[in-house]
Amino acid sequence: MSDTQRISRKFSQRAVMEAIVQGGPISRASIAKQTDLSKQTISEIVRQLELEGWIRETGRTSGHIGRTAVTYELIPDAAYIAAVDLGGTKVRVAIADLACHVFAEEVAPTDRRGGQFVVDQIAALCWQAAAAQNIPREKIRMAVVGAPGAPEQSTGRILMAPNIPGIQDMDVASALEKALGFDVTLENDVNLCVIGENWLGQGQGIDNLAYIAVGTGIGGGLMVNGQLVRGVGNAAGELGFLPFGADPFDPESLRTGAYERVVASFGIIERYRRLVGEAATVPEIFEKAAAGDEKAATVLDETARLLAQGVAAIAAIANPQKVILGGSIGLREELVVRVRKFLPQCFPYPVEVETSVLGARAAIVGATAIGLSHLHNALFGADAPDSRMSLPPAETVSFKEAVR
Repeated sequence: MSDTQRISRKFSQRAVMEAIVQGGPISRASIAKQTDLSKQTISEIVRQLELEGWIRETGRTSGHIGRTAVTYELIPDAAYIAAVDLGGTKVRVAIADLACHVFAEEVAPTDRRGGQFVVDQIAALCWQAAAAQNIPREKIRMAVVGAPGAPEQSTGRILMAPNIPGIQDMDVASALEKALGFDVTLENDVNLCVIGENWLGQGQGIDNLAYIAVGTGIGGGLMVNGQLVRGVGNAAGELGFLPFGADPFDPESLRTGAYERVVASFGIIERYRRLVGEAATVPEIFEKAAAGDEKAATVLDETARLLAQGVAAIAAIANPQKVILGGSIGLREELVVRVRKFLPQCFPYPVEVETSVLGARAAIVGATAIGLSHLHNALFGADAPDSRMSLPPAETVSFKEAVR
């Protein structure tokens, strides 16, 4: 078989598998209508996929005049994906099948020692989650790890993540692959959030979308014309380094960005301490504001004004249809209401601002999406010509039940 024929075969295989993923149970005649491939080619590919254990017969068509036809669907437990959300305070691991059903999920405080200790922790949580549901390790085919900062694909390091020591000095990707025994993809955690929201959350059907996570730090994920924006060093969306808020020329701003220092949790706590003269946690400040404490309310107002500036900066550059707020602080409705109030005062065009409906699982959903796409490419043929991910329609995904 020539190279041209081999490539053509790969794209044909991908087209057939995509039709089954998107429309199963589906007959070979329906696959032919969707793909314009010959019946012989489809029959050969279907037979191969069935022998390899990726698809199965589900019955026969009904309600049609004439002969019925055999229908096929994906076998969900033919392979599994480990989806990991690595944060500065928590690490969350989920094991999902090819239909996006989450069988097991484990959450633990992130090992403060960082580096290899965090790698070992992620591996242990993966095996713990798999064992809880009797999932064979050999069926887990890949992992997608979302982390704060900028994953460097050439070295496997994770840069700009000061809350997790050591990961900027080691090949995290290779260390994880050694510990797990299968392929690992690193991605910025907020990029995963915007992918998750675009697939199953507030951003469905929106090609120009932004996600801002506010918690211990702040980060952004951006989609333009349906494509994730990563930048040359995977550092697109590092909102913490916007040059306003604190002094961007302060040497500390090169480690923890000027904007992050004032709008994330540390900035909120520090503003309250300066105003009141005593310490309080972020949840306590929100509770005090809800109880009518004017100084706590002032702190939230100032935080919302700063956050509105960040939204305006994104809107001025990328003009998204919607901005979704997430993270432990960004999800607070009291803050979102204030942002909606202040945004029109600093930006002339309307911008829709909503809170995430996926909450803490947004990155896990996005990691599953990335994992399904990579696994699809690796197993069933070449990359999609338009680089779009091949994902089941949102209305058919069982993951949606898990995130409500």
